[in-house]
Amino acid sequence: MFGSTSTLLENLIDKGLNSNIRGEAKCAYKDLRFFEFVFILLLLHKVLGISDMLFHALQLKSQDILNAMNLVSTTKMLLQKLRESKWDTFLESVVLFCERYEIDIPNMNARHIKVTKRSCQQKDNITVEDYCHFSIFIVVIDYQLIELNNRFPEQIIELLTLSMTLSPIDVVKSFDVDDICTLASKLYSEDISKNDIEDLRRQLSHYRLDVFGCPKFQNLASLSELCQCLAETKRSEHYTLIDKLIRLVLTLHVSTTITKQAFLAIKLVKTPLRNKMDGDFLTNCRVIYFEREIADIIDLDSIINEFDDVKPRKTKLNYLINVVSTIFLQKW
Repeated sequence: MFGSTSTLLENLIDKGLNSNIRGEAKCAYKDLRFFEFVFILLLLHKVLGISDMLFHALQLKSQDILNAMNLVSTTKMLLQKLRESKWDTFLESVVLFCERYEIDIPNMNARHIKVTKRSCQQKDNITVEDYCHFSIFIVVIDYQLIELNNRFPEQIIELLTLSMTLSPIDVVKSFDVDDICTLASKLYSEDISKNDIEDLRRQLSHYRLDVFGCPKFQNLASLSELCQCLAETKRSEHYTLIDKLIRLVLTLHVSTTITKQAFLAIKLVKTPLRNKMDGDFLTNCRVIYFEREIADIIDLDSIINEFDDVKPRKTKLNYLINVVSTIFLQKW
């Protein structure tokens, strides 16, 4: 791909339809032959190649959450290994690549000069190799690791694992009483006490033999269907802690949906006017927008009365609303 792109740019430089195309091709070709560009290109290819399996696993949106979470762990391990012990190997591969395509390789022990500065104005004294190693190689890998840790924190992985363990899909393989009790005590310590854990363990033992053999529970596709089926068969009255745990896990999806809606709504108010608003005022506006079902049942008169009761004012809010309404009607 690199060789083909170089050849294409060379042809455009010589045979471009006009001077603009030839000039752009010349600039692109010059950047393409720059050592730092090649270094970053190969580094991104390496890092994204490590993350590729995880990316495809997440794109599939399959129910095999456990394997996807395992790929998160292995991706982190491979990136950490690349960071700690693969620098020399990677640098050698970059040098070989440059030699193959006849790209100039700088003296790695020479002082690195920033493109935007003169050498006399530059205060630091780092070598080209140190710059490539610590300012590019380490920074890119650390950014990728931070991104993975932010998107897949340990608590979320444990919560997804618990969700998969309770899931009715392929339940015989994934169901494990010890894992469920351990994760429940860790994630929901405020909702399920230590004494409840022992009761939960006993309920799970009965649940395994009772529910797995019931035809009504054979073709369920989600936790919500499982929760509904437990209620319909009155088993939720016997397996109270299991029913409670499933409902707690299901709140994850509700919270995720509300969060997505909130961030989409924020885009609607990202305007120049927003930048002039007071932070509290903007927050209050967002609360009203997000919680529209609650806001709809609040009476306007009660808001006006509460506003007037906070402290005495020269002008009543009700009077201001009437004035604004009158002006609006006259204008339109």
